[in-house]
Amino acid sequence: MKVWDMPWFERPGARLKKKGASALSDAELLAIVLGRGSRQENAIDLSCRVLKDCNLHKLAALSLVELESAFGDNVKAMRMCAMFELFRRTNRLKQHGFTTKIQTAEDVYHYFVDTLSEKKKEYFYALCLDTKNRIIQETLVSVGILDASLIHPREVFNPAIKASAHAVILVHNHPSGECEPSMNDKEVTKLLSEAGRIVGIDVLDHIIIAKDGYSSMREKGGLT
Repeated sequence: MKVWDMPWFERPGARLKKKGASALSDAELLAIVLGRGSRQENAIDLSCRVLKDCNLHKLAALSLVELESAFGDNVKAMRMCAMFELFRRTNRLKQHGFTTKIQTAEDVYHYFVDTLSEKKKEYFYALCLDTKNRIIQETLVSVGILDASLIHPREVFNPAIKASAHAVILVHNHPSGECEPSMNDKEVTKLLSEAGRIVGIDVLDHIIIAKDGYSSMREKGGLT
């Protein structure tokens, strides 16, 4: 049965208008975002099938390719990808304690947690700051295992110099869920800290983000 063949008062859109979004199930809300289903199943049935295999939390961590496989449609996959990215950006703005002026390691954690905590690979960022520790830009330096032999200082400091950054904060995630710094983490921190002194851009901290929290290299004495 197509959604349009349902009694009008049972359609997700009509129920949302009458009772509000909170009265709808996850599948009904997802069906509204999708707009339509396929020839084989309506939007609600499609949403129920996808959510049975992958709840919203896991769905949010899927790549565009994985979403396309789940929904069988590129347009639907792009809608899902855009929706979850808007969620992450909204959460970042609403996160308690976060300000665009970085004052603590926790501020950095709140800034990146929605982006990094569910990643299946290691993502290494450089957060560029001005003289008042306000964020100028974020630069994705590498994707993959963090290794001092594969990280070149120019990949961090060239964008920072162009942005006239006063300082940078290094950030990466641990897909394992453990936030304790590894030997490679310490080597990368030392390498980039020394390079920063040469070019006159301080490395203020190196924050490691995981599902269970974060770790600050400065707080652990890894940066002086």
